[in-house]
Amino acid sequence: MTQRILDLESHQLAHLRGRALTASVAASEGRALVAEVWPNTAMLASAHETGGVSNMELVSAFGADIVILNMIEKVFDGAAWDFPVMGRYPDLAALADFLGRPIGVNLEPGNVPALRASTVENAKRLVDQGAALLCVTANPATGATLADIARTSEELRSALGDDVAIWSGKMHMAGRLEPLDVAGMSGIAEAGADGVLVPLPGTVPGVTREIAAEAVRRIHAAGAIAMGTIGTSQEGSHRNLVPQLALNAKEIGVDAHHIGDAYVAGAMDPEFLYAYSVAIRGRRHTWHRMARNTRKRA
Repeated sequence: MTQRILDLESHQLAHLRGRALTASVAASEGRALVAEVWPNTAMLASAHETGGVSNMELVSAFGADIVILNMIEKVFDGAAWDFPVMGRYPDLAALADFLGRPIGVNLEPGNVPALRASTVENAKRLVDQGAALLCVTANPATGATLADIARTSEELRSALGDDVAIWSGKMHMAGRLEPLDVAGMSGIAEAGADGVLVPLPGTVPGVTREIAAEAVRRIHAAGAIAMGTIGTSQEGSHRNLVPQLALNAKEIGVDAHHIGDAYVAGAMDPEFLYAYSVAIRGRRHTWHRMARNTRKRA
């Protein structure tokens, strides 16, 4: 039986990847929390060479179940990973083991740096490095369309096989004005993604609760999960916005909740993340996730 991501210890999370990760999220009934960060920045930086806490560590401590890295080209030089504070971890598998979290990576079609491009070569390299999931999406002003993302998802699924987690879609317009509608979002699942991004009502103009709910229904019917996203800098809003966004997300039926990286220093407000976690799964599950960080392996 698939274990809920809610119930896993940190060392179990570190080794969760591919379709097993997607299934574990689905089993948690809308209570999985995903944090996106830049991998080369630290909100809690230190002037001391050995000091400071990376954003990856910070969001893990505040309750994230999954960490997704954006702007991967800033640290990946083709041979090694160069993380500030954590340069001793040679690949994503080692980093996941350190954080106690599965690590996803954003890849993109469109006008992006070569190492962030959603090519089969980059995707295979990241999976070999230990990426738990590939998030095919679009950063601001890159110009990708939903059709681009669907086509890329289909190409990656064909090249990588069935066991790689591919979660795809838009969190915002990405510089291309097009309707983020039911057909466009559900078409990504039909193209082979096992997870589809759905902007939460209240984050992207025109994405209403009715549109988002119908998109989620059709995504589920196609056999994929839905990840509700906050990718419009509202991850740096006041915490009183959390109940509206979080309860809307639960109402439309998303399986995972994504909080973006656009507060300061390439991360969300960690207190926004904590408040959102409490809203979707209560203090008990939130505190469990936070406290399990301190446990040593049996």
